[in-house]
Amino acid sequence: MPHVWIVEDNAAFRRAATRALQAHEYFCGVRGFESCEDALEALPAEVQKPDVILLDVGLPGMDGLQGIREFKAVLPEAALLVLTVFEDDDKIFRAICSGASGYLLKSEPMARVVEAIEQALAGGSPMNPRVARRVLDMFSKLSPEKKDYGLTERETAVLQLMVEGLGKKQIADRLDLNQHTTDYVMRCIYKKLHVNGMTAAVSIALKERLIMP
Repeated sequence: MPHVWIVEDNAAFRRAATRALQAHEYFCGVRGFESCEDALEALPAEVQKPDVILLDVGLPGMDGLQGIREFKAVLPEAALLVLTVFEDDDKIFRAICSGASGYLLKSEPMARVVEAIEQALAGGSPMNPRVARRVLDMFSKLSPEKKDYGLTERETAVLQLMVEGLGKKQIADRLDLNQHTTDYVMRCIYKKLHVNGMTAAVSIALKERLIMP
């Protein structure tokens, strides 16, 4: 049975969350701490280490973001779930980069928190839907822009079939082209992509997201 720790400086919320999890038959060893420092200090004496740690971001002393890194250093296998009122992009991004397994809001019903803990233990990354949407938006902005190599519609069609693994004759048959036209189109693709053959062209197409596999 998984052991769960809660690091939360709001005493009323900490007690309520602790009682709710203690009442769930799936968990054991549910403990609450006011700060990351208190939890880290208690760790060495614990025979049964926590499998999941729920922690707030805005904690006194060591904040939750630093706490995630500290817990990860001594408990690399533990799932660390942020449970907070903060949902600004900076804190979300920093929590994920620090190693958080998930990001939940305190407005979540406790049943959802229980479900999130179970998901994290199974290797998932539970997130509040609004947070998940913001994470997707953030990482899409970080993705490199799709380059424009000036491929024509026919060249794109040929490249698509190359990515699908078709050979020159199969491409010609599929697009109803003669061999000479197919050769010419493929040479144009190679020139525009600055490559010398089909394998390199396919690699560029996938890497630059010119064609989706």
